[in-house]
Amino acid sequence: MYAAFRSIGAYVPEKILTNEDLAKMVDTTDEWITKRTGIKERHIAAENETTSDMGVKAAALAIERSGIDKSEIDLVVCATISPDYLCMPSTATVITDKLGIGNVMSFDISAACTGFIYALNVAKAFVESGIKKNVLIIGAERLSKITDYTDRGTCILFGDGAGAAIISATEDKSEAIVDIHTGSDGSYAELLMTPNGGSGSAHDSLSAEAAGAFMQMKGNETFKVAVRTLTNDVKEILATNNVSSESIKHFVPHQANYRIIKAVGDALDMKDEQVVLTVAKFGNTSGASIPMAINDIYESGRLQAGEMMLLDAFGGGLTWGSALVPFSPKK
Repeated sequence: MYAAFRSIGAYVPEKILTNEDLAKMVDTTDEWITKRTGIKERHIAAENETTSDMGVKAAALAIERSGIDKSEIDLVVCATISPDYLCMPSTATVITDKLGIGNVMSFDISAACTGFIYALNVAKAFVESGIKKNVLIIGAERLSKITDYTDRGTCILFGDGAGAAIISATEDKSEAIVDIHTGSDGSYAELLMTPNGGSGSAHDSLSAEAAGAFMQMKGNETFKVAVRTLTNDVKEILATNNVSSESIKHFVPHQANYRIIKAVGDALDMKDEQVVLTVAKFGNTSGASIPMAINDIYESGRLQAGEMMLLDAFGGGLTWGSALVPFSPKK
């Protein structure tokens, strides 16, 4: 039994926060942001719109496009670092309830920007082991709730949104997810983190707790480690599977920063037409980034059945992952 990537869906909030808007909030300019990140705008959830609300909308679209009924889904996995609730219940269980799926196994994954690839790996394992047949995986983030809009080093980067996919069992090897590599290195944890809010926090004051619940990043150090790690990881998965970069139809990297995407793409000899770019209009949406980018090429007609995607992500933890995934809609 193999695991097939059946469908994709995404949801983007209506409100747009432009670089010009941010220039009124912190000491920055559109030119400064664009030059350093490639980001022009990002979408922000409505006041009453939760991470699970966005996940539900993306998931409903993925289910509709999959050719299966929601009653056939037997596992739901949500990748998020901005859950509805800090500890419990998981956002996956909330999404499952809102979708009316019923009594199925549901849980969250916390792997930051690599979360969707981690979820994909989990889905592949459950399907190939024969334990589950149809897995709904979701990357959903309301990062605006954990962003400090007085810190120009981070507030320019992050946006909100959600993406989802259905991973289903198949006996056709040509439809199968080829390979997934994932890894982590906790010694770099301080490069990108939210330091307070958990059991490791000092809890010395509510004001200190609140300030530490925002994302904090050491940008230059993170950039260097990201480029090196992503390049090595992708080269390894291509070599392991005897796949050339020329045979990749769509290189779908995590949409964190155009300079990182460019550096990794150049190191892999990827042509511009192979590289999927959505960072300019969505910014960094962490675990939602890759499925939102896949949905973008799907809805624009650029993603066709059988085409090979190379997914690549790097995030807080530090975590990283890559995947070779043919798009295999139900025939």
